[in-house]
Amino acid sequence: MTALPEPAPESLSSSSRTPPPPSAAPPGLWRDRRFVLLAAARTLSVLGNGFARVALSFAVLALPGAGPGQLSLVLACQAVPQLAFVLVGGVIADRMSRSRLMVVADLVGAAAYAGLAAMVLTGHAPLSALCLLAVLAGTATALFSPAMDGVIPLLVPAQRLQQANGLLRVGMNGAMLLGLALSGVTVALVGAGWALALNAASFLVSAALIRGLRLPARVRTGTSGWSELRDGWREFSGRQWLWVVVAQYAVVVAALNANAGVLGPLAAERDLGGARAWSLIVAAQALGTVAGAGLAARIRVRRPVLVAVVATFPLAAPLALLAVRAPVPLIALAMCGAGVASDIFGVLWATTVQREVPEEALSRVSSYDWFGSLAFAPLGLLVAGPVAARIGVGHALAGCAALVVLASAAALLSPQVRGLRAPD
Repeated sequence: MTALPEPAPESLSSSSRTPPPPSAAPPGLWRDRRFVLLAAARTLSVLGNGFARVALSFAVLALPGAGPGQLSLVLACQAVPQLAFVLVGGVIADRMSRSRLMVVADLVGAAAYAGLAAMVLTGHAPLSALCLLAVLAGTATALFSPAMDGVIPLLVPAQRLQQANGLLRVGMNGAMLLGLALSGVTVALVGAGWALALNAASFLVSAALIRGLRLPARVRTGTSGWSELRDGWREFSGRQWLWVVVAQYAVVVAALNANAGVLGPLAAERDLGGARAWSLIVAAQALGTVAGAGLAARIRVRRPVLVAVVATFPLAAPLALLAVRAPVPLIALAMCGAGVASDIFGVLWATTVQREVPEEALSRVSSYDWFGSLAFAPLGLLVAGPVAARIGVGHALAGCAALVVLASAAALLSPQVRGLRAPD
């Protein structure tokens, strides 16, 4: 691996990976075997996660004596390793074959969810064991995510990055929609354990598909992991637009995770009819993400980071509606709109990072992105239950909505967020 170039501080320049002229355009992405393998792997894995997302929360709440505090603890145990080990995952992904690391992470995730499923199905699910397996699942995510972000530019030409990110998200979000649509029925009919078992199986299939990518190992330079981590930090901190939006999402993700993991299920259990109502609401969000990803794959904007930040404001709407106990159809409609907005953000953001950051440092920069964005996520999950118990679920949800709005408004103060332009 070549030495990392020093970034131009506060640079607004585009990536050195200039797209080839139209005459050199590659064939369609769906004709690329490796892109199809990656898309299939992510689609199946996310389908399993759609089941687990609902099943885990209601499995914990169904335990004897369990309440908001226990649910917060288990979900925080899953979130903490994602924060603690994601920087390590970024360094490893830039030092070895990224596809091989993704396979290892999928196998670890499969083991974690298989263990969770076994405990729930047998009825022997001590809280300490649930927390331990949640830690294992979070570690798998920390290893997988930076490697995944670095794989896409290795498979896709620069001029197809936005299309590739959009198509991947269409498949993933469609799978999430299907998983969430079926998860409430599965939990109600056969229990949360079988939903968790399906997620474990999806990780195994994903590992088999990603193994077919066979990306080469990285060329080692002999530098230490700490040195490479510092190089990644220089790439990250030298771009104001990058760290400002990551700081914004540290707050936004904490608020949204508190809702998705704790406050939303509590509100559904108390006022909306339980798991089936909450499954409908989150499925509406997933439906919106499918539409949002499809739209984002096609739109062309001159200031992608500005549009991405503005697209964050609608995420506060469903939180506010849950806070005032609005009807389920209205909350679902707001969740659908939030899903559209969130994937417009996601596609524009991922494409901009992949274009602007040198490929040899991409996984490390991505790991700082994940680390910063998840910085407050465990705290949000950990305090959501106790705060809701003290001030009420409605007031806690209203506070989360306010945090989303304030953080997004603050990000717009950055000149680079407003001014960074996409390449022609």
